[in-house]
Amino acid sequence: MIFQCVIAALVSAIAVSSVSPPASARPKIVALGDSLTAGRGVPADKAWPSLVQARLNDDALDFTVVNAGVSGDTSGGAVRRFERVLDSDVRILIVALGANDGLRGVEVDRLKENLSTIIETAQSRGITVLLCGMEALPIHGWDYTVAFHKAYAELASRFKVTLVPFFLLNVIGNPDLMQPDRAHPNAAGHRAIAEKIWPYLEPLVAPPAKARPPA
Repeated sequence: MIFQCVIAALVSAIAVSSVSPPASARPKIVALGDSLTAGRGVPADKAWPSLVQARLNDDALDFTVVNAGVSGDTSGGAVRRFERVLDSDVRILIVALGANDGLRGVEVDRLKENLSTIIETAQSRGITVLLCGMEALPIHGWDYTVAFHKAYAELASRFKVTLVPFFLLNVIGNPDLMQPDRAHPNAAGHRAIAEKIWPYLEPLVAPPAKARPPA
């Protein structure tokens, strides 16, 4: 009887491991961004990449989300480091960069050049790119803000990648979703960001029968 129980337990363990591979063996989704991705001011498990991971787990989708957000980073800073995070089995790259470029007034052409380098390199490796649009406050003039806004749609069209509309649209300015610094989302704000991204990410990770395009 004991022997039979042991065998049953082993069979069960093998079955579970065959369905859910360890995190290290799963294909990866890399979230490349700045403090909005890194989760500055909130626990790591409350940042939106971790919440996306939880959603994947709930839907039994075997991917591991890698949070490659660095506080203060710009598109130029990301260009110098992004290839290192693509070395393993990365299937999807979420590019959420540009907020700091907009604050610093980085030339829009330079922003587009940097993001193009990241997208082109990822695509050359067979990695699907999900581009998150960013906006620039009109502190550098309205012409700059408009050009900045258009840059993301132009990149999405040029490289034929899915574009997530500005994920802070209904977050920034809402005190219930922002930290006291009014620059970074709180835990509730990160939940809102994850919910914004998910409909655009889901078709890229779900089996064909389950994939639904965002509304």
